[in-house]
Amino acid sequence: MRTRLSVCARKRRFGSEADAMAAAHGARADLRHYRCDRCGAFHLTSRRKGKRIPRPPAVESVAR
Repeated sequence: MRTRLSVCARKRRFGSEADAMAAAHGARADLRHYRCDRCGAFHLTSRRKGKRIPRPPAVESVAR
């Protein structure tokens, strides 16, 4: 689902993922960051329902 333009306009924009993560970490609420499909910047949200958190990439073991 796309972010509504009116919602994007009201939210604070972060230029980098690191800035958004730092703001989410320092917040009192449990927040996560996401890249907005409207403006391309990062925003914060408290919504969790239906949102998948990406898994870290699998590390392949090297057989010797």
